[in-house]
Amino acid sequence: MNTASPHGSPVTREAALRIAMAARALPGVEVVAFVRALGDRLGLPVTDEKLARVTVEDLKALLQGDEIVDPGVDAGALKAAVRFLWGEGLSDGEPVPDSDVPACEGALRVAVASNTGELLDGHFGSCTRFLVYQVTEEGIWLTAVRSTEAADEADDRNVARAALIGDCHLAYMQSIGGPAAAKVVRAGIHPVKFPVGGEAREVLRQLQGTLKRPPPWLAKVIGREAPSLAQFTADEEAEA
Repeated sequence: MNTASPHGSPVTREAALRIAMAARALPGVEVVAFVRALGDRLGLPVTDEKLARVTVEDLKALLQGDEIVDPGVDAGALKAAVRFLWGEGLSDGEPVPDSDVPACEGALRVAVASNTGELLDGHFGSCTRFLVYQVTEEGIWLTAVRSTEAADEADDRNVARAALIGDCHLAYMQSIGGPAAAKVVRAGIHPVKFPVGGEAREVLRQLQGTLKRPPPWLAKVIGREAPSLAQFTADEEAEA
């Protein structure tokens, strides 16, 4: 089934879905304005093939030129939008990174092994992507979705996968083998096995609840001094 663009030219359902998802990934963008801008830049009709050739630089120029979004839009949002325009991540419910992530120095960064939506449902060595979250006492934000496809072409896929999430403090997965876990640790990441899996944000809320008074292992990971037993006792008395 075809649908009409603002110019009256047909757009396939697939192209319309790609454009809608890309617009959703960009803060402040309206779908109608986005379709019009794409049509002006790519030429009509807007086809799947034309969308597949859009680059981050094309998208940045398009958005700046039409002033339909802040020119300083986050690079991660631009990349996510381009991937949607290419048709990636549409069939398996790939999530879109949050657009309102606050700058927070010293925030905990956590990678989650995932295959579906925002679920923790992957093995470290076989998941199709890592969801990267920023976790603070105030909130949990999805900051990036990183495909493992390129990493799996490396000579050592586990080393490449660890490098893919090398900016994270922790990595959650349903399972991981001993040799792979050693490579993750060598990359400076603390692996956490969570066999039951579940909604990623729900799992991370359990972690979030420990940030005020992190256990020694987590305090070490994030470079914070672990509370002493005396501090725990004083806090508990103050809360009583």
